[in-house]
Amino acid sequence: MQTFLGFKLLKKPLLISVLIGLTTLSSTVYSQNNLTFSNVFKETISELGNNHATGNFSLMKSFSSPNFNVHHYTCNWKVDPAVRFISGNVTISFQTTEDASGITLDMSDSLKVDSVVQGNFKLSYIHDSNRIIISFENVIPLNQADSISVYYHGTPPQNGFGSFTTSVHNSVPVMWTLSEPYGARDWWPCKDGLYDKADSLDVYISSPSAYTSVSNGLRVMDTVINSIRTTHWKHRYPIATYLVCMAVTNYSEFQNRWDVPGDSLLMQTFCYPESENSFVQGTSNAHQAMKYFWQLLEPYPFANEKYGHVQFGFAGGEEHQTSTFIYRPDESLMAHEMAHQWFGDKVTCGSWQDIWLNEGFATHMASMFMEQKYPLTVINTRKSEIQFITSVPNGSVFVDDTSSVSRIFNNRLTYIKGSHLLYMLRWIMGDSVFFKGIRSYLDDPALSYKFAVTKDLQRHLEAVYGKSLDYFFNEWFYGQGYPSYHIDWWIQSNGTIGLKVNQTTSDPSVAFFHLPLPVRFSGGNNQKDFVINQNFNGQVFYLQPGFTPDSLTIDPDYRLITNGNTVQKTVRPENITEVKIFPNPAANFLNIFMNGFEETNIHFRLFDFGGRLVMNQEEHINGSLNATLDLSRFPSGIYLLRLQTANGFTHLYKIKKGL
Repeated sequence: MQTFLGFKLLKKPLLISVLIGLTTLSSTVYSQNNLTFSNVFKETISELGNNHATGNFSLMKSFSSPNFNVHHYTCNWKVDPAVRFISGNVTISFQTTEDASGITLDMSDSLKVDSVVQGNFKLSYIHDSNRIIISFENVIPLNQADSISVYYHGTPPQNGFGSFTTSVHNSVPVMWTLSEPYGARDWWPCKDGLYDKADSLDVYISSPSAYTSVSNGLRVMDTVINSIRTTHWKHRYPIATYLVCMAVTNYSEFQNRWDVPGDSLLMQTFCYPESENSFVQGTSNAHQAMKYFWQLLEPYPFANEKYGHVQFGFAGGEEHQTSTFIYRPDESLMAHEMAHQWFGDKVTCGSWQDIWLNEGFATHMASMFMEQKYPLTVINTRKSEIQFITSVPNGSVFVDDTSSVSRIFNNRLTYIKGSHLLYMLRWIMGDSVFFKGIRSYLDDPALSYKFAVTKDLQRHLEAVYGKSLDYFFNEWFYGQGYPSYHIDWWIQSNGTIGLKVNQTTSDPSVAFFHLPLPVRFSGGNNQKDFVINQNFNGQVFYLQPGFTPDSLTIDPDYRLITNGNTVQKTVRPENITEVKIFPNPAANFLNIFMNGFEETNIHFRLFDFGGRLVMNQEEHINGSLNATLDLSRFPSGIYLLRLQTANGFTHLYKIKKGL
């Protein structure tokens, strides 16, 4: 989901300036020859709240009971876009997960239950505190399939981003739904949480015949009787509750079949008549994005049905499964919402704490599409986004307050910083390994068409990378802030370049960030890039660019979330070499840490107290080294350790070997 004016992100990439009491969203104007930015929207924070997050979500979580799994919803809805009202019935087909004397559904107290029916029996129920507690006539045993139907009517509340909205376009009534994150219960009885997807869905929408009704999946029936049009939409994929949708107005419709790798895909668009020309032209860009994602990730997850666009009045977009709702056919907006079909729809975040698995990924995938299409925008866009991320010194991608809708969908943290975590993971792992892990994540039977949390993603990435990524997720997902680097650099007499690297962190939650840091030496017409892996402050590296540089740049391609970086050309610091030997006395192993050494080979020679050579070990050092000597085979006593490098460093150390 993205918003133009609300708490959620308009489009990617952005140039965003944060002022006191004012949030300015500035959208990139993409063209191959035009790298300018234009301010499109300016709204105060209070206006954002009034326009797009009115009301308070009560309870902020699902109270539906865990004693059943939903298999299917059959929804019969009667609406008129000119009137804020809904009536109808919803049949929930389910299977019990334990012996059940009843079940509980989520539904707003603003709606009125007319009856609850199981077969030919009316059931007793209590509708209170935004839930329906339903009692069965008889206990339903474990693993038994059954169904109930809830008949209801009422005026849905004004909540969230507009869970049920009536408005006008060009003086014509329009109605739409947008249930993310907690709004499905505002307009229909359901299991409104991130833990149970219905296996399939049938939606019947009845409205005055002048209007066209749209929902998820394929339209299989459209009839008019007595000036009432009833449209049947059928969806045969698992679907999270908040992705079920409905929109009604005097839509213009056009459709075609897109060619995609080895296949074709039904594309179906519903737009306001006054917007038809722009949607016909704009959706050609969506076709390019579909082919790009199809090849980069895997085939479109709902290829047996369709991909569709539905115009609505919310200033942004929402990734309703197979039927993306969008405000206008903006290229990066369409790419963002399309990417959600993989990240958010096929694999859905299992907690709003992990919403970056939806929004950070969709933002990043849209960025990748735009970068490959408009490569001249890459550096300026990444730079502006990193400046926005680091405009505040703290805040985690992990959502620490899921009762706050604005915190869940925080532009800076969930969308932009979440996207740049993926830039950094690609940089650390390499694109080939990273996307192998992503495809494994999308195809995992435990996650595919189900729910996932960040640990699931980490597990799949580590499986293909072969290394732990605990440090990365602890520092960047749970941790807050960013590093600022300072590098002192100097030129040795032999042309080797020395660097002493330090970093400070913007927030105390992370004492030190571990990143492969790209640096670039430039001089005349020469340029050479290196990657240094800093493990501690004051670490020294020696590099050989092959020419005499006159400047050093940190992270020239804006791969990392950093800010306030500085470099200083200096002379070689005195006493820069450092050697630590520990523990001493040693039991079985002796650790040797060396820092500040030019690239060379080093010999470790161990002599017993009688002067006999008992160990001769050679290592290679370039800047710093951590080495371990195995003393387990030697008897206790006093030893002499001599360290000698090929370029003249020699030192003796007295070592005591204990029991």
